[in-house]
Amino acid sequence: MTTNLKDIRTGIVGLGNIGQYHAERLVELGVPLVGGMDISPEARKRFARRYDVDVYDDHTELYDTVDALVITTPNKYHEEYAVDALECDRHVLLEKPLAHSLDSARRIAEAAAAADSRCMVGFNNRFANTVRIVSDRIDRGELGALSHIEANYVRRRGIPGRGTWFTRRQIAGGGALIDLGVHAIDLALYVLDYPPVEEVSGVTRSEFGSRSEYAYLEMWAEDAGPGGFDVDDSASAFIRCAGGKTISLEVAWATNRPENHEFVIRGTDSAARFDLLDGDLSFYSAKKHGPDHLENTVIETPQNDTHSDEQAAFFDRIIAGEDDQSVEQALVVQRVVDAIYSSSELGASISMDEYDT
Repeated sequence: MTTNLKDIRTGIVGLGNIGQYHAERLVELGVPLVGGMDISPEARKRFARRYDVDVYDDHTELYDTVDALVITTPNKYHEEYAVDALECDRHVLLEKPLAHSLDSARRIAEAAAAADSRCMVGFNNRFANTVRIVSDRIDRGELGALSHIEANYVRRRGIPGRGTWFTRRQIAGGGALIDLGVHAIDLALYVLDYPPVEEVSGVTRSEFGSRSEYAYLEMWAEDAGPGGFDVDDSASAFIRCAGGKTISLEVAWATNRPENHEFVIRGTDSAARFDLLDGDLSFYSAKKHGPDHLENTVIETPQNDTHSDEQAAFFDRIIAGEDDQSVEQALVVQRVVDAIYSSSELGASISMDEYDT
């Protein structure tokens, strides 16, 4: 078993923006970055020049040189690269979502369960300082019994470049819901300690991406126009869980409203509100000590690099030989996302007990 971080030879599959983002943090963490793989010659040249490592157009050649992999490819290709890595017992940090489809996600989860290596899904928001503070107070019982979470991840104008893989259903598996929604759904379920999901009702919309007059400001890539867009750009959903716990979900790449990254966690003794991106955190309660009164507490904490802390947790699990529940939980998220799409198509709620498409 590996006992030293500096002994874990690590490679990256998918050398675009997010791959380079992970590479920077691997270097900062002191992990030996030994190679990368991408089908794009330009991406390979750029990565090799920047990090002075070997690059490959065949992932199996990279896998022969590493102990661990960070996979950051478009969603459709997660299965191929992750399953091959797990079958040869390479450790895998897989960017969210688990896959582009529920069937593909199941196959990755099966491979992870059968492997002797560790596999972790990149839900980096779990590692935010604000989330850690909220989770600690929940664990200590300060919020009482949790009942409902309002989960918002709404951009005003933020379609990630029409014509990129993000906006093509065949490759991404969906739009705003599978891109932003998986973050919001996972974080809400994570805070609730992943209760069984019983029923899902949702509506997905495509109102802006197909417009020639869409006001493109800036995002991850240049905008190629409406011809490269066949996915949802917003979704609203209601998720009913065991024990009467519920989640209301609002996600959007584009809407005519202010952006909103607010999570509100309601408990019987207190509530928490935090902003997913800027880290603002407050707690709300009512007291009867002295005159009846309302109590609002603002928490100040420094923002942390959630991807760096996510990577550190991944390598800690490798060294400790500990399994991670994020793959099974990512499969739950994938089922919820799939059910929201189905609910929108059917115009009816989906019972998760009966849902197995």
